[in-house]
Amino acid sequence: MGNATDMRIQVLFGGLPGAEDAVLVEEGLDPPQQGYAVRFALAKPGHFPGCFCCPPRGPIATALGQLFRDRATGKTPFFKRLVVLASPAGEAAVREAMAGDVVTQARYRL
Repeated sequence: MGNATDMRIQVLFGGLPGAEDAVLVEEGLDPPQQGYAVRFALAKPGHFPGCFCCPPRGPIATALGQLFRDRATGKTPFFKRLVVLASPAGEAAVREAMAGDVVTQARYRL
């Protein structure tokens, strides 16, 4: 659990999202009936878009960025938690994206 000064969005894996949670759903899984959900797809093996000097953010970091922008601009209701609904491989990919992307680390916490 974070401390009171950590304003990043808490990320939880699995479980039922609450009415005030946002949801990140892996492609192929059913989204919840309520709440704001954004889908993500796993990156294709060996596929790295972008140039060689700039590491690509990838589909998960892009989806997390979209969620954050939607929250900041009022497109979605304000949420303090993000529930990830994904396969074990999807969960591992989300953890990897969070660990490897400094922008995502600044906005979200495990």
